[in-house]
Amino acid sequence: MVERDSEPLAATVLGDQQAVVMRPLGEDDHAALLAFGAALPQDDLLYLEDDFQNSEIITRLISACLAENWRQIVAVVGDAIVGYSAVRRLPGWSNHVADIILLIDEHWRRSGLGTALAQAIFDAARDLGVNKVIVEMLEEQQAGRAIFERLGFRVEGRLSAHARDRHGQRRNLLILAYYVS
Repeated sequence: MVERDSEPLAATVLGDQQAVVMRPLGEDDHAALLAFGAALPQDDLLYLEDDFQNSEIITRLISACLAENWRQIVAVVGDAIVGYSAVRRLPGWSNHVADIILLIDEHWRRSGLGTALAQAIFDAARDLGVNKVIVEMLEEQQAGRAIFERLGFRVEGRLSAHARDRHGQRRNLLILAYYVS
């Protein structure tokens, strides 16, 4: 395990003049990340690979905050997490590629926070030594797809009936990619 600095990466003032601090996820963030997950809309939860309302999953994410091949960045206002992002370098012959996750509290959407947090996680991807990032999402997630396409991602693949949502329904999985160079 590698010790990393938990100092803020950036303080961003968004359109509503609220300051948001972006910093690495820390070992003391369990309760705040669990509260963030509890506040996510049911539609978001349906399509997430990890259950952000499960304390054991949150413990696993917190434990991974020092992993060598993984970076997690949160956007914080006061003591509340309002955005979460992660980038994880893939192993083996794909170790130049990383997958990312980007989640924004529904009250902070369309504020510019998603773009700012995406830029921070792209910088973290470069820190991991990757030059390509991918995001996997279910085909129904049109709003999420539009966000990533505005950031420069392009669909590279579609896997039929590859994923199951929280209700067990099979869904098509899209793989979008972006070259961070």
